[in-house]
Amino acid sequence: MKEISCGAAVCAVILIRMTRTSVRLALSFAVLAFALAPVVAHAQYKVLKTVKVGGEGGSDYVYADSDARRLYVARSGAAGMIHVYDLDTFAEVGTIPNASAHGATVDTKYHHGFATSKPVTMFDSKTLEVIKKIDTGGSPDGYLTDPFTDHVYILSHSQPNVTVLDAKDGTILGTIDAGGAVEEAEVDGKGHLFIDLEDKDAIAVVDTATMKLTGKYDIHSKGGGCAGLAIDAKNDVLFASCRDKNNMIVVNAKTGDILTALPIGVGSDGAVFNPATMEAFSSQGDGTLTVVKESSPTSFAVEQTVATPVRARTLTLDAKTGHILLITAEYGPAPAPTTPGGRPGRPPMIPGSFEIVVVGK
Repeated sequence: MKEISCGAAVCAVILIRMTRTSVRLALSFAVLAFALAPVVAHAQYKVLKTVKVGGEGGSDYVYADSDARRLYVARSGAAGMIHVYDLDTFAEVGTIPNASAHGATVDTKYHHGFATSKPVTMFDSKTLEVIKKIDTGGSPDGYLTDPFTDHVYILSHSQPNVTVLDAKDGTILGTIDAGGAVEEAEVDGKGHLFIDLEDKDAIAVVDTATMKLTGKYDIHSKGGGCAGLAIDAKNDVLFASCRDKNNMIVVNAKTGDILTALPIGVGSDGAVFNPATMEAFSSQGDGTLTVVKESSPTSFAVEQTVATPVRARTLTLDAKTGHILLITAEYGPAPAPTTPGGRPGRPPMIPGSFEIVVVGK
């Protein structure tokens, strides 16, 4: 190769021009690479609104009937009743009195609602008129409607753990001993009912046809105290939101294999899955809502942690809008312990502070 020589000034000019050309080329390649790179969408959920609805009594679950555009909020205690709100305006459309309950659910085929009071309150979801009371025994708490079998499952920490009702007329079809303190439940539409066992660090598996326990998925190696359960029924994936290690344990619904465990906030008490966005949500009492993205049946990641009001620990999905609805209230200071060294009492709810929280994009 022939050597090229030049004077100092000429070489400097050549070097500057070569450097500028190299920079332009590098920038051009960088822009091209960015344009061709796949765009990864990230959730940008936020609290869209809070609606003060007031009312008296404790609260637990909240349930959205996305088809009928109604939201059910159960209140417990002496003034216990079911409050029913318009799911779009949040104006109260009616109440079901004398029903101190943890929550309420609706079977959309027969338009029958069931509130987990003691005894269970069965009502007409169109008129809100009480149809009858059903003595299921135990301590009715959670619930689940199964559109594939027309069953309604009433969940209780004490025996019977699960009472199976006929959604058509409220007849008790049977009971299920789940072998532990049941929390949330889900069905896959393929003959299986899955139930969180909060005190056993496990998920119970039930045959919906025989109403018999067929197995348990042990998840204690990753966590426990699970209070929320959601399902991607199409891909056979369970999402258990757990308190012991503040994580969401993702489980293969067919085999019980643990796919991963992801961090969430403190005090989870509910989980839902939105198949339209392939996202699972876990609500926590510490004022956070965790959003987990399912990129594939084996790939999951925390996509966002949304700040919510403190104590907004239960949730429901409005399948039409994709909004997440939570409930909470403001509380005063906890009363002092009644005995030296004892635990302080429950803080009182500030009157009129109960609210519905709407999260969306």
